[in-house]
Amino acid sequence: MATITDLAMKAKATDKEQWLTQPFKRGAGVFLGRITPAGERLFYFRYTDSKGRRPFLPIGSFHPKGQGGGLTVAQAYTIAAEWSLLYANGHKDLREHFEAEAAAKAAALEAERLKAEAEARKLTEDAAAAAQEAERRLTVRQLFSRWQATDLQPRTLADGTREGRKDGGAYVLAQFERHVFPRIGDLAAADLTRSDLMAVLDARKAAGTLRTANVLFSDLRQMLDFAADREIIPANPLAGVKRKKVGGKDTERDRVLSDIELRQLWAALPSARLNPRSRCALGLILATGARAGEVTGATWADSHADRSRTDTLRAIAEAAETKFGIVDLKARTWHLPDTKNQRAHTIHLSDFAMTFLLELAGLRELDESGESSPWLFPDRSRRQPVCVKSLGKQIADRQRPAEKRMSGRSKNTEALLLPGGPWTLHDLRRTAGTLMARLGISGDVIDECLNHKIESRVRRVYVHDRREADQARAFDALGVQLSALLTGEREATDNVFAMQRLA
Repeated sequence: MATITDLAMKAKATDKEQWLTQPFKRGAGVFLGRITPAGERLFYFRYTDSKGRRPFLPIGSFHPKGQGGGLTVAQAYTIAAEWSLLYANGHKDLREHFEAEAAAKAAALEAERLKAEAEARKLTEDAAAAAQEAERRLTVRQLFSRWQATDLQPRTLADGTREGRKDGGAYVLAQFERHVFPRIGDLAAADLTRSDLMAVLDARKAAGTLRTANVLFSDLRQMLDFAADREIIPANPLAGVKRKKVGGKDTERDRVLSDIELRQLWAALPSARLNPRSRCALGLILATGARAGEVTGATWADSHADRSRTDTLRAIAEAAETKFGIVDLKARTWHLPDTKNQRAHTIHLSDFAMTFLLELAGLRELDESGESSPWLFPDRSRRQPVCVKSLGKQIADRQRPAEKRMSGRSKNTEALLLPGGPWTLHDLRRTAGTLMARLGISGDVIDECLNHKIESRVRRVYVHDRREADQARAFDALGVQLSALLTGEREATDNVFAMQRLA
């Protein structure tokens, strides 16, 4: 029986096929080696199938050391011996058997692949479901964070209108930290009940802070509407609850200072020990009807050397939560490029207003860089505006009983008390509008002077004239009236005529 050897497989190729044969026992097939004229060296197993054919099943190529995918003679023979045994045991159609095995293996691999894909898909779906469930199980604190990041951040829309909260929700967060989170902050939002929420609101009502109760009610309802829209909670538990069941209807403040009170106030200012700039601020609000945040954000026109400087000052004013404005003494204008009502507003400066502005100009100081401060009402650094709440605190501190004096604040606690009761800076704005109405100035001109939001859709859409000339005459008339009243040139009365609420 011939034996195929390495030496035989290394024989030199000729122009004819060379076949090397090593039979197994009778009827068990033959191990073959082949050397082609091209020098290829290959191994085969030959057998007789069920149909009498004699197929050659390729085993592989020859390599004396079994490298590069090649087989040694011994390795090839081992494979052939296995096939021979398989053939002898009844698998006469080896090619078909191996093809069926390969198909079955491929099918098994495909099934395994599909199973793995299905398992991976299920894991992904389970993870998504878990994430969704986790989102649905957001705590009240987590829900607030998402609401603040999504809806409370200030942004300008394509049409120029703004949405969100100016402070990005900082005030709401402070209120929730104080009144909401200690009670329900760690509860799952989806588990909140009306009872949970009303307990928070009832606590404010019991404390007598009805305004706080109403504000919390409004903000909680908005946050829960946000959650319901996104299916974080099934429904808003506060839906259907009326404000009157929480803190009651908000009472619109309508305090207007009478002529006598204005004169008393003006007489009391010198002894109230207010900062000189604060006294000027009160006069400016009366003369222009401006809001406190607009007053504190005002800058001098000569501070705007170029557009870049203007942009910088505007950014500083916005960061300080004031409304940026430019006061031009030569033009006698106070221009506010952006206001609460999302439109520009230019105030004409009457002689009465100019007296306070000239006094402020005389108080102007150098900032830390040695330049004149650009702000009419600077803080101690002179490089940014004073806190918008500072003036209001100074006024409130001088309208409280001595026993309620706050530590570290003014000792003149009753210096600015008036017969009609406590008053605020916004009451001065309302008083300015009332005085204009008493002078016979039309309501639409007063609205423009005070930069009210135009409620009438027809006027808002079709009438774009700001009535600048009429505004100037109205401001001048108001200034003359105030000057005469406060200097004693005109008799003061208690008459205060009712008018529409000034926002």
